[in-house]
Amino acid sequence: MKDLVLKEVIEQKIYLIRNEKVMLDSDLAALYGVPTFRLNEAVKRNKKRFPTDFMFRLTWQETTGLRSQFAILKRESARYRPHVFTEQGVAMLSSVLNSDRAIQVNIQIMRTFIKMRQMLASHKDLLKKIEEMEKKYDRQFRIVFDIIRGLNQEPIKPQRKIGFQP
Repeated sequence: MKDLVLKEVIEQKIYLIRNEKVMLDSDLAALYGVPTFRLNEAVKRNKKRFPTDFMFRLTWQETTGLRSQFAILKRESARYRPHVFTEQGVAMLSSVLNSDRAIQVNIQIMRTFIKMRQMLASHKDLLKKIEEMEKKYDRQFRIVFDIIRGLNQEPIKPQRKIGFQP
C-alpha cells in the first residue's frame, strides 16, 4: 500500500519534551485527518487508556516555548495547552480511533519511532568507539605533538652581554 504520509513528515513532527520523544495532538490530528478537538474528545472518553507516561499536557511555559521556538502552534491555539503523546500513547490512539486512515498512519508512525530508536542506538555505539579511540591514541599523539613543538622552537642562544667586561 502506498504511504499515506511521508516518513520525513512524521520525523519532523516528533519533538523531545521532558526527555521524551512526543507528538503534539494537533500534528496527530492533522495526520489522521480529524479535527484536534475530535481527537482530544476521543482521548477524554477513554481516559483510562492514557496514563501520564502515554500522554501529558504541556505547561504554559512549554507551550509558549514551542510557539516561539518552532512556530508550530497557531495563534488561535493559544487558548489551550496541547496534549502530547509518547510512542506508547500514539500506539494506544489506534485503539481509540477506528478509521482505516488512522490505522495506516499509526503503523507508519510506529515504524518511524522504531527507525529513530535504531539510529540513536547506532550513534551511541559509534560515539563510544570514538571515545575509546581517543583514550587509546591520546598518549601516542601527545608524544608526537610534543616532538613537533620541540622541532618548531629555535634553540635558545645565550645573549652576549653589552658593555665593559673586566
